[in-house]
Amino acid sequence: MEKWILHTKRADFYKIAQEQNIDPVIARIIRNRDIETDSDIHRFLHGTLEDMHSPFLMAGMKEACTVISDAIAKKKKIRVIGDYDIDGVCATYILVRGLTHLGADVDYAIPHRMKDGYGLSDGLVNEAKADGIELIITCDNGIAAFLQIELANSLGMEVIVTDHHEIPYEEKDNIKRYIVPNAGCVIDPKLATCPYPFKEICGAVVAWKLVMALFEYSNQEDILFDELLQFAAFATVGDVMPLRDENRLIVKYGLKAIENTDNIGMRALLMATGLYDKKLNSYHLGFALGPCVNASGRLDTAANVLELFLCQNGDEAMSAAIRLKELNDSRKDMTIRQTEEAVKQIEENGYKNHQVMVLFLPECHESLAGIIAGRVREKYGKPAFVLTDSEDGLKGSGRSIEAYSMYEKMNECKELFTKFGGHKLAAGLSLPKENLERFRAFVNEHAGLKEEDFVDKIYIDVAMPLSYVSEKLIKELALLEPFGDGNEKPVFAIKDIRLLSYKILGKQNNVIKITAMDVENKRYSVINYMDGAEWEEFIRSEYGEQQLMKLKEGSTNSVRGDMLYYPEINEYRNMKTIQFVMLGFHKNKE
Repeated sequence: MEKWILHTKRADFYKIAQEQNIDPVIARIIRNRDIETDSDIHRFLHGTLEDMHSPFLMAGMKEACTVISDAIAKKKKIRVIGDYDIDGVCATYILVRGLTHLGADVDYAIPHRMKDGYGLSDGLVNEAKADGIELIITCDNGIAAFLQIELANSLGMEVIVTDHHEIPYEEKDNIKRYIVPNAGCVIDPKLATCPYPFKEICGAVVAWKLVMALFEYSNQEDILFDELLQFAAFATVGDVMPLRDENRLIVKYGLKAIENTDNIGMRALLMATGLYDKKLNSYHLGFALGPCVNASGRLDTAANVLELFLCQNGDEAMSAAIRLKELNDSRKDMTIRQTEEAVKQIEENGYKNHQVMVLFLPECHESLAGIIAGRVREKYGKPAFVLTDSEDGLKGSGRSIEAYSMYEKMNECKELFTKFGGHKLAAGLSLPKENLERFRAFVNEHAGLKEEDFVDKIYIDVAMPLSYVSEKLIKELALLEPFGDGNEKPVFAIKDIRLLSYKILGKQNNVIKITAMDVENKRYSVINYMDGAEWEEFIRSEYGEQQLMKLKEGSTNSVRGDMLYYPEINEYRNMKTIQFVMLGFHKNKE
């Protein structure tokens, strides 16, 4: 189910347009993103990396610089311990590269998903001690590693935590008491005591801020700024951080840095994915490059990715990048099979009537649980947990909808888990197999969701006739990029448009080329990127077989409705034309 909602936020759009030299449509979209003041609007349109926040606004930053600088001066052995996803790998690279340049005796460890589990483990702490490590720096993890940090302390090692995850808490009488690990320094913008003005940065950006602070603290010119920017941007998109405030600036300029990268490994990854010498956007980071990085951590070891980014040999880097691409292709095949199994389980067991779906897929690779939970959530519009077999019980991940805070709800039944963590929209968990049915029953009995919570809300930025769109407006829309979570691509709507004909194109029959006509009898080229069979079934179910055949033949038909769209320039054989990407279509109400 979906509901279209037109934004009704008010402002003097023509005044903003005049002051900023933009189209009133662009002014309206910016207001829809809750950007209101003149300075914020100017920063959104024309902001630079100079507008980023100082790293020293982050609690613990100065103390961490003191500890690390002292360790470098005393030639202490330092180990960076990251995580096996894109954020953890990029954060580790940033710290290792930065600390090495500053003269540190530093190495790294990336946890193995199956052997070590997430973040700082007892095994990694004991290995560090055995290797003579004196200072551990975590990145993208550590905020919940209470016991492991106490172990490190007892073994005589210092620990600095750099993380961005939610602070663990205990709740009693509706009062939350936040718990912070007993590390020498803790840097996490989510700390209640942290005055950092923007909390939604990823672990790699926290690590980058620490490196920036270290350069400034040691009075050295930060010659790695641009080099490390690309990895901060890569992680920001890959970890699905909101593209607001400084995140948007990091990604905007980081994309350019990746396009012009001198990093041999990054360049090889661009070549392996067919993106070298291409103009990049956030989609490429999130859906082409990022999955290759994450696939290694899921099916092999993420240490391979770090070795790729640190590689200085072009041939070796190319071989490693191709291997990552092949792993991701394998991951895609496995995901398709297990998603089909999940849907079969839902349909056969009546789980689609549940408010929260809890699925057990014993044959599923545990690293794919989160992806499949996300697919299930998209298909059914409900929170989903996917659990798999592990050595000591069940292990899995959850993906949620806006109305259901997954971490909060899991806190209500935390006695069922051996381990859990996460945030509002995603979670990881481990539990004994005998607790599966209790867990399924509890989350459904205490879901607290209403029917309207399952309705997918699509927000329309502007209701606008197709005839208003010009090449100039499309170029101005580029000022709003990069698009992503928190700064979604604008959605436009037009009422009462007729579809005249269509053709199914593409090797996979997933491009629908449509000719449409508005109420002024002007014709337009519309593209719909969806499966051809699904498109025809949609028309058939809404308008009937006869109207489908007429539309297919291009003869007079009654297929008309309201359309969501986004305009773009189509360039073919040096000819530029405007086309409209169909984002949704509703039959006219009689």
